[in-house]
Amino acid sequence: MSRPRTPIGTFGAIGFDELPDGSVRARTRFRDDDGRLRTVQATGAGRRSAERALKAKIATRGSHVTGTGDLTPDSPFPRLVDVWLEDMELEDRLAARSRANYEQTMRTVVMPAFEHYTLREISISKVDRFLKAQARISYGRAKRAKVVLNLVLGLALRYEAIGRNPVAGTARLRQPPRRAKALTLAEIQAVRHAVRSWRRGAGLPGPKPDGQLEAIVEVMLGTSARIGEVLAIRKGDVDVTGSPATLWIAGTVVYLKGAGTYRQDHPKTSSSRRRVAVPSFAAEALRQRLVAVADEEPDHLLFFSRNHTPLSTANVRARLRKVLEEAKIVGVTPHAFRRTVATVLDREASIELAAELLGHSSTAVTKAHYVERDEDVDPVTAQILERLAPVEAGSDSISGDEPSELP
Repeated sequence: MSRPRTPIGTFGAIGFDELPDGSVRARTRFRDDDGRLRTVQATGAGRRSAERALKAKIATRGSHVTGTGDLTPDSPFPRLVDVWLEDMELEDRLAARSRANYEQTMRTVVMPAFEHYTLREISISKVDRFLKAQARISYGRAKRAKVVLNLVLGLALRYEAIGRNPVAGTARLRQPPRRAKALTLAEIQAVRHAVRSWRRGAGLPGPKPDGQLEAIVEVMLGTSARIGEVLAIRKGDVDVTGSPATLWIAGTVVYLKGAGTYRQDHPKTSSSRRRVAVPSFAAEALRQRLVAVADEEPDHLLFFSRNHTPLSTANVRARLRKVLEEAKIVGVTPHAFRRTVATVLDREASIELAAELLGHSSTAVTKAHYVERDEDVDPVTAQILERLAPVEAGSDSISGDEPSELP
């Protein structure tokens, strides 16, 4: 009769070896959860201490995963991050800007919390507590940290260095309620006036503004395009020969450490690539910029620096913020123009049209984050509810004991 197989998660008889230095090594065969028997050993001053050390090692063994060369359960977390960064480069699926953002979040937010752990030591509870701590700082910070942790630990899982991805067991992040706020027409006019009149007075030192910021604002209001998409518009992307004029949105301006600011030949998402008809005020702004690049090639940008290089989104945001602060206008960012366009289209046409113009693949994001909620209920309700008005005594509206008919 054959000897019964050692059950998974248990070990067999313990053997002892006397070592040349006088210590004792305890050893046994442990059957891991992949069904394989593996030798586990520990040393101590004597048999009892060696046996205790061996059993302690077995107790903390947990699910056994061997890893596949580069990564093992005992690999330090920074080693995993290095492999993950290499893997992203080899896969080349993410845009360079997205990879840079992921790496920055990893280096500045995630790494300080996990750099001293090995992979086997990163538990669900550790990850959960970390994410909740980040959420107390900001929801966005916690969300970005969760995304990169899920990616990097997912790679460890594929390398068989961990038995499961701890991120999967963490609590759901709860986004605090937010209200989309659109600009009123009066607020839009105030922004326009502030931008057009900034540093235009007599006697001010330095060069006068070149008019690009005014045009950028008009194009954002007329297209709902993101600021990076507007700064990526080329001469050949504009057609003002038809009525209405049209604009092809097919790129964005990004900044990448080591590469600087450059035009990326695709927008944020695949659904963001779109051709839009523009209203007259945006068409006029585009015509003025076409005049400025009349002698340039079709791929020349409409908005550019003195050296004819792309304008950075950070600099344009900073300039707009400075202009509005001097005009005592607060709370207006380039994204406010995008929310305003979405709200106008939702109220005058449909949420579907708003999502299409904004380049969203569905209406869910548009409705949740871009359209200001209309708190005015349709006044037709008052007319309908007049049916519930009290009936004066002697009225023929209700006869006898017969109830009135209500829907």
